[in-house]
Order: sequence, then C-alpha cells, then structure tokens
Amino acid sequence: MAGQLAAFGYVLSDNPEEADLWLINTCTVKSPSQSAMDTLITKGRSSKKPLVVAGCVPQGSRDLKELEGVSIVGVQQIDRVVEVVEETLKGHEVRLLNRKTLPALDLPKVRKNKFVEILPINVGCLGACTYCKTKHARGHLGSYTVDSLVGRVRTVIADGVKEIWLSSEDTGAYGRDIGVTLPILLNAIVSELPPDGGTMLRIGMTNPPYILEHLKEMAVVLRHPCVYSFLHVPVQSGSDAILSAMNREYTVTEFRTVVDTLTELVPGMQIATDIICGFPGETDEEFAQTVSLIQEYRFPQVHISQFYPRPGTPAARMKKVPSAVVKKRSRELTSIFEAFTPYNGMEGRVERIWISEIATDGIHLVGHTKGYMQVLVVAPRSLMGTSAIVKITSVGRWSVFGELIETLNQVNDNISLNEEKFSLGKCSPCSVPGEICACSREAEPCACEPQSCEGKISMEEGSVSRKDMLPENQNLFKWLLRRRKNHGQKRIENGIAWGSKEKEERDRGCMNHWGLVDRVLLGGIFGILQRDCSYMLFHYIHLEVSFSI
Repeated sequence: MAGQLAAFGYVLSDNPEEADLWLINTCTVKSPSQSAMDTLITKGRSSKKPLVVAGCVPQGSRDLKELEGVSIVGVQQIDRVVEVVEETLKGHEVRLLNRKTLPALDLPKVRKNKFVEILPINVGCLGACTYCKTKHARGHLGSYTVDSLVGRVRTVIADGVKEIWLSSEDTGAYGRDIGVTLPILLNAIVSELPPDGGTMLRIGMTNPPYILEHLKEMAVVLRHPCVYSFLHVPVQSGSDAILSAMNREYTVTEFRTVVDTLTELVPGMQIATDIICGFPGETDEEFAQTVSLIQEYRFPQVHISQFYPRPGTPAARMKKVPSAVVKKRSRELTSIFEAFTPYNGMEGRVERIWISEIATDGIHLVGHTKGYMQVLVVAPRSLMGTSAIVKITSVGRWSVFGELIETLNQVNDNISLNEEKFSLGKCSPCSVPGEICACSREAEPCACEPQSCEGKISMEEGSVSRKDMLPENQNLFKWLLRRRKNHGQKRIENGIAWGSKEKEERDRGCMNHWGLVDRVLLGGIFGILQRDCSYMLFHYIHLEVSFSI
C-alpha cells in the first residue's frame, strides 16, 4: 500500500499533525493490537484527520463500532488503496471488503530493508484453530502459481535483493488448492538462486500437519547452500488434550517427528516454535507437559504468548483459566526459556554470514549464519548486502559477536548504502520489539529487529529518500500521508476537494492538453484498475484531480 501511494505521488510522513490522512494497517491475532487500533482511530478523530483502516481487523470484524465513519480497505483489495485514499480525502467513506482474486505480486512496494524481499506464496489456510481470528479475515487457502512466484524471484534478484523471505499463514499448506506441493515450489525457486550464494532463501512458518508428508524433500531443500537451515514450526502446547481443544490437527508425537527428522537430516538445523500459555481448560499437569517439551528440545527461539480470547472464535466461549494463573505460567516458561544458553562453546568457530541489517546500537552490522544464528560484527556499512567469513569471538543469550575475516561478495553500486534513493519493495515482516506472541514474532527484542530503528520516508520529484523504514506503533503500521505534489495544490474545505484551474479543466473533460507524463500515469492507473468495470474506471479517472511526478 505504501509503495502504491508513493508511486502515485503521495508523501509518507512521520509527523501526525502535518499529515492530511492517516492510514492504519491492523493485526487481529491478539487483543492488544486491536486496542492500539482503537487508540489511533480516537486520536485521528480528535485531530479531525481523514482515516483509512486496512488489514485483518476490519476484514474480520467489519461491524465494529470503532470503524463507523472511516474508510476500509480489505486484505484482498490493497491494489485499490490509492482509489480509497483519493475518495476519503474528498470526504467520502469507502469500504472495499469483498474477496476477489489474489493481489498481483508486482505491485509497487516500499521496502523497509532494500536487501530483503518478502514474498507471499499464499493467503489464508486450511486449518480451523479454535482460537484464531486471522482465519476470519484471511479466509480459505489461496495459492499463487509456481510460475508467478518464480517470475517474481527472478525480478527481485535482478533488482539486487540479497534475501527472499517466503511468507504465509501456513507455508506447508501451499499449493493444495491448485494441485502442487511446497517442495515443487521450493525446488523451482532454488533453481533460480545465484550459485555463489549471493541471494539466500528463508522459508516461512509452517504448521506440522502439512509438512509431515514432505519431511525428506524439505530436508533436501534446507541443506541447499542458498537456503537458510531454519524453520518456524509452532507447537502451541505440549499436551495432546490441549492441542485437540485448539483443533490443531496434530499430536505432540507428530511435532516431535518433524523436529527430530529435520534435525537429523539437516546439519546445523535450527527450529523456532510458539507456545500459548493458559488456553481454556489447561491444567497444571498439561502446562507441565509443555514445560517438559521446551526443556527437552531447548529451542533457540520460543515465542511465548498468553491466551487472548478473540471475539467470534470458539475458544472465546470456553471456560477460561484465571488471569493470574495465565500470567504466572507465562512468566515461568519465559524464565525457563531465557535461562537457555544455545550459543555457548561457539567461540573460535569460523562461519559464513549474510549481512543485511544495522544493529540498534548503530555500530554493529547484523548477519546470519546458514542456521540463521544472529551474528554482530563491526564493519563498514558498505558491506550491507554482502556475504562474509567471520570468526566468533564471544557469545550472548540472543546473538554472538564476530570478527570479520573475509568479504565474499560486494553489492552492486546501484544498491549500495551510499545511494540515497530508497528502493521500492515490501515491508519487513510483522514483528514487535519486546512483545511475545504466537504469530512468528521474536520472543525478545534483538539488535537486528527493523522496528527498533525509527525513521521516515518522503517523496521528492518522484523518488523516495531513504530513512530505512516507516513509522510503526505496536502491531500497526501507521502511514501518514501528505497530499501529492501537483501543478495546483489541492486543499480540503468543509469536506470538499478544491484544486487549480488545471483541475477544473480536467473535470470538464479537457484532456487534450495533458502532457506525456500525465498520459503515462493515466496508463498506469488503467493497469492498476484493470480488473474494475469500465464504468468505475471512467468514474475514477474523471474525478481525478491531478497527476505529478
């Protein structure tokens, strides 16, 4: 959404007061994220700002009182965000929630990290977990074709991307709706990766049920030199009774099979998992089974969350565990997990790392080993986007420190850090510093979390200057928009959009005086709205105020 708005000429601002419109992107996994949305909407209304709300909250709970009087963009309507913003600035309330075909993979994007491409391989899932609200918003499984995903991979590699992260509500379920499997997709993508290891692939979160039948094929892919030997496999509970109440469709034994098989077949394999503490009906004995499982495997990453009842889910109607007990269990498990020392004994080892981030201290660069262990090194920022050989000098709880021995490849000049223009791409994955949740976030803030670095982006003469990332509030991306620069500055009075004489001429249909740039941008609008009916296309273009670079 940010990419489309920036490409259309809007300025993305980190100053709420100077913005003409607030765009709030929401997450519905847990109650705190929805509460944050409510707070932002209240602030926006008190400041008399036009509001657009996007994401899973409005898609899954469209009748919320808090959403009355604001414009809404559904999860499968993001390619029409420019249209919604334009109409909202004119004083109209727009609601686009109907499901349709999958959004195109090549929409304009603004990357928080220009070296990382987040590539969605599907939307929705095949599960029906009793606690999950996301299913209400994302719906049933919808997979992109192998050809379309491979085509996107080729494009971003040519653009200079150094890491490709596959994203999904359940990676293992990929392709079951279109007659293909995840290994087929992964092998097709891996065949496109540069043989020198210059671009790495990270496979997204997968639930146990749909990965069980592909474990050996998955092991082959995870052993590939250009694929991180890392997988996020949520278990949620160490009790079969609780897993049944959650409707997770696997047992603890099957989860163990996934972990044991991949660990055996993939050298250096690292697995992260999730735990929900205090699910309705969880007894002390069942919680103890969860603790025992975590202690046995000593996972390097465990995302621990307290149970949050989400409205409209079956679990919300179940008998709850007292809040004090839930908090106690969460603290107990967190304390056990934080006492692990997964990196002890690594001092002196030599590892290859891929460097793609700057640490929050502004001194270290952040790289990852093939097993996705975080390594902090002191090195010039020109090494961003490169691979290097390092020697581990010391270890911490969440990462290790390394000494640079050799740089293996340098990034091209057109994507070096000295370049001031920010590349168009997609945001980094959903992650909240300091918060522990069950949606593939880190359990502890670490030096490499992109959200730790505040910044802004702005449009000047059609390019976006780089300040690394968009402003963010908890689970919500808050995009504050200043109107597009145009030949006659547009303003709002009493909910009515006013413009220049050029705008009035356009509204009268005098299109003959349009310049080349205007005509090119008009063609772009036709491309973006190609799925719309001809009447809507004409209506939208007729109402358009101005075009600019």
